[in-house]
Amino acid sequence: MVESDPDEALLARVAEGDPAAVRSLVARKLPRILSLAGRMLGDTSAAEDVAQEAFLRVWKMAGQWIPGRARFDTWLHRVVLNLCYDRLRRRREITIADPPEQADEGADPDRGLHAADTGRLVGVAMAALPERQREAIILCHYQELSNIDAADIMGVSVDALESLLARGRRALRAALAPAM
Repeated sequence: MVESDPDEALLARVAEGDPAAVRSLVARKLPRILSLAGRMLGDTSAAEDVAQEAFLRVWKMAGQWIPGRARFDTWLHRVVLNLCYDRLRRRREITIADPPEQADEGADPDRGLHAADTGRLVGVAMAALPERQREAIILCHYQELSNIDAADIMGVSVDALESLLARGRRALRAALAPAM
């Protein structure tokens, strides 16, 4: 049996079609969902699309939600991760002759150069990690989930999660060592 779910009452109101409940649920969950999708995809626009699709699924399934089977937050994170993986798989299938031009979204050139460079290096190193290691690091370090919750979302034991975290951290240290 799953411990008490803080979102259960709100989800029941969403199922009843309460617009205030929908707004409240989106306001409560959107920042973390955008953060998770953004880190997984490395693309703000794609992250927004994933968040929209995830909330559409919430709206559609709210009436069939069975309290006690899983925590809503765990289910929502899994949905977002699956949508991200779907997009990443589709990206691999599409080849582009020339990369599209993108506006530089970094800080002004005279401020934060080191931080921006470090952020890019970390982003590249994170992207190079195997998917499961990247997923574990994002859930635990960026989403600030407990190891128990992250393991539940990933469908692995806590020991397996900790192993993924350890291997991921080692790989990040090795990749970032020359730059530091």
